[in-house]
Amino acid sequence: MAYVRTVAPEESTGLLKRLYDAAIRRAGRVWNVVRLMSINPEALKGSIDFYRVLMYGDSPLSRAQREMIAVVVSRANSCHY
Repeated sequence: MAYVRTVAPEESTGLLKRLYDAAIRRAGRVWNVVRLMSINPEALKGSIDFYRVLMYGDSPLSRAQREMIAVVVSRANSCHY
């Protein structure tokens, strides 16, 4: 298995700490998919912003339909996220 260096929440500072703190408020923890981008907080912020637009922005698809698509794509990719 590949190794990816990450920054633990207790070691985070600046933008990364703010992103981690927001993740904890949303989900009660910092999920690994978020930690994977921790060495580049700007990329992590961009990813979170992109996700929000896709899942919550204006769309002809309902939130439930978007979640269903995400589940199907994750399953097709053998991804448990």
